[in-house]
Amino acid sequence: MKTHRRSFLTAAGGLLGAGFWADDTLDAAVQNTNRSSQPSALKITDLRVAVVAGAPMTCPLIRIDTNQGIYGLGEVRDAASPTFALMLKSRILGENPCNIDKIFRKLKQFGFHGRQAGGVCGIEMALWDLAGKAYGVPVYQMLGGKFRDKIRCYADTTESDDPKIYGERLKARRDQGFTWLKMDLGIDLLKDTPGTISHPLGASVEAEAGNTQHMFSGAELTPKGIAMMADFVGQVRDIIGMDVPLSADHFGHVGLNSCIRLGKALEKYNMAWLEDMIPWQYTDLMKKITDAIDIPVLTGEDIYLKEAFIELARNHAVDILHPDLATSGGILETKKIGDAIQEHGVAMAMHFAGSPVACMASVHCAAATENFLVLENHSVDVPWWSDLVDGVEKPIVKSGFVTVPSGPGLGITLNEDTVKRHLRDPGYFAPTPEWDKERSHDRLWS
Repeated sequence: MKTHRRSFLTAAGGLLGAGFWADDTLDAAVQNTNRSSQPSALKITDLRVAVVAGAPMTCPLIRIDTNQGIYGLGEVRDAASPTFALMLKSRILGENPCNIDKIFRKLKQFGFHGRQAGGVCGIEMALWDLAGKAYGVPVYQMLGGKFRDKIRCYADTTESDDPKIYGERLKARRDQGFTWLKMDLGIDLLKDTPGTISHPLGASVEAEAGNTQHMFSGAELTPKGIAMMADFVGQVRDIIGMDVPLSADHFGHVGLNSCIRLGKALEKYNMAWLEDMIPWQYTDLMKKITDAIDIPVLTGEDIYLKEAFIELARNHAVDILHPDLATSGGILETKKIGDAIQEHGVAMAMHFAGSPVACMASVHCAAATENFLVLENHSVDVPWWSDLVDGVEKPIVKSGFVTVPSGPGLGITLNEDTVKRHLRDPGYFAPTPEWDKERSHDRLWS
């Protein structure tokens, strides 16, 4: 076959000019082809799991095997059950993993908002890894190429009730090279100060509101409480400075008007965004907050599929959307989300909490999406986190950025020794034949 290809291209070169297809050019053109793979004949033969604990969250990894010996890696979102992926195994056996969109459309009915989408998204990641390995190209290239070579990150930072301690911890992030910071700013700061929150007497605010949506908790911030929370941010800003973006999250389950009054009090501290002040499902109420305050409002880490993101963007209910591709539908769906909301002038940050597998899936998507801002990471303080994989620069997060890998697929292989040392349960990608024949009537129409 090589002789035939050379003869054909050499003949073509004669038409286009002497030396156009020189022998060294021909060799270079095919040197990256994965000759051990025939993409059109690939078939999925197995799906297995290995659950890593303490990264710092629990990370169920999945591996999809094929009839040609190449495999793809994916990840179920942090703390979710690997069963979300295993129950889908029978639906993908025998499929060609390069038909990513076809398989995703077959599976997406089994996902929903929140962690329930973990199985669908983890499989979708693994399919992209497989397809990239089969064709010998990185995932970002299959998405249309990249807009950037490095991905900006912000890091989860251990909280403190003392704003000076918290400020110093955030300043240490800046000193590490992080160019975007984020803090938690919750009503737990007020728990020991009377007169800061009004709520039904005799009830614990945190216990009562924990599973109650914000608008129904009956809890409201008093002027004293708002002043305390704003002053906390002011003391943090005094330490880290005003020139670095500072985002805030985890405010607590307080009512809509408290969110607006708190947002107004924080305006003078030039916050980069206020995250998930109320549940994302209430588009009109989210827009009410956005329209009332001069700080960017953000949501999105629990949303599945592009439609709800587009609804929020079209209505300008938020300024920034924040998908987690382990929830939002995977790599391609998240790329679609970014492109769609860009049409409405909305930027895309990305939530991420997991192992380097989901991290690299996020990195490829971020590289290929023009309106991307910054990617979350919860694991920069876990000393062995980067060692879970090989094939990329170490540490993975360096001076606040991740370098986009250039290897095929996600660009990583697992470091088996490190993964095995941190398994939650015995068994490293043990066989799962009990899930081979799990079936039901999946069709959504009659």
